[in-house]
Amino acid sequence: MSSSPDAPQEVEEIVVNAPAPWWIRAVALAVDVLPGAAVVTTMALAALTVPLRGVWWWSCVSAGGLVILLTAGSRSLLPSITGWSLGRAALGIAVVRSGDGAAVGPWRLLMRDLAHLLDTVSVFVGWLWPLWDQRRRTFADMLVRTEVRRAELRRLPRNVPALVAVVFLTAALLCVSGAAVSYLVVYQHDRATEVARAQIALQGPKIVKQMLTYDPKSLQDDFTRAQSLTTDKYREQLVTQQQAVQKAKLVPNEYWVTDSSVLSASPHRATMLLFLQGERGDPGKERPISATVRVTFANSSGAQWRVDDLTVVTKPLPAEDGK
Repeated sequence: MSSSPDAPQEVEEIVVNAPAPWWIRAVALAVDVLPGAAVVTTMALAALTVPLRGVWWWSCVSAGGLVILLTAGSRSLLPSITGWSLGRAALGIAVVRSGDGAAVGPWRLLMRDLAHLLDTVSVFVGWLWPLWDQRRRTFADMLVRTEVRRAELRRLPRNVPALVAVVFLTAALLCVSGAAVSYLVVYQHDRATEVARAQIALQGPKIVKQMLTYDPKSLQDDFTRAQSLTTDKYREQLVTQQQAVQKAKLVPNEYWVTDSSVLSASPHRATMLLFLQGERGDPGKERPISATVRVTFANSSGAQWRVDDLTVVTKPLPAEDGK
């Protein structure tokens, strides 16, 4: 009669120390890794869509890096403090040393996670090896001499289901936030580009016309106005051209745009191809002229669009025989 109470305890001990089934290990790994992997993937994709090294880019990179550290800490450092990772606690398993079943330190756990690369590069054979290994070990377990066994239920933390729910909910919110940031930033950029294209299509021809048109009677005012339509980068080049005009015989010079096309546009920069026609000469002696120019416009912080560069594709040509 005295031996009967001991029998259930012996059976329980065997069950507790038994190697963990493969599917339980797979679920525990998913609980540990899946939330972090989802967040890191989302943040990486978001970082590819937002402006490089901008505020949102750094936010995505920082969030992804922090999640990687937290996931690694949960897998390697947390078990050495509490005895469990979140996934292992949820499934009632623990990583122990082969042979004596002693607890495993953080460095061996870290080496074990790194050794899982061997399980992966073997075309995932290492991950499946526990299905037919008697001690349910992966290649990583064999390399660092660890095993995954069932743990005693009375030693498991009681609030694990709530913690798992909090981790998955937080990861879901971070993924949604990353996707929202990516969408909003890309949408705002595309919208700003559309606005810039519309603005430059309307304003570009007028700016070029005003910059290239002048009359000897109002030369200084015309040149001052032209300089106000350029950026600091192009203004010096324009002043040089204006000085060359002043040294030559001054006659009225008027251009107008007959056709134009926006070649490229961004929120603060745009390039246009413009076809110009005009007249040059004193009243009654005007000669028709034409030219083709490629103009780059710049707009910083919502200011007025200004000419940042002007390249003459086809130089001004007078019509033959004054026609």
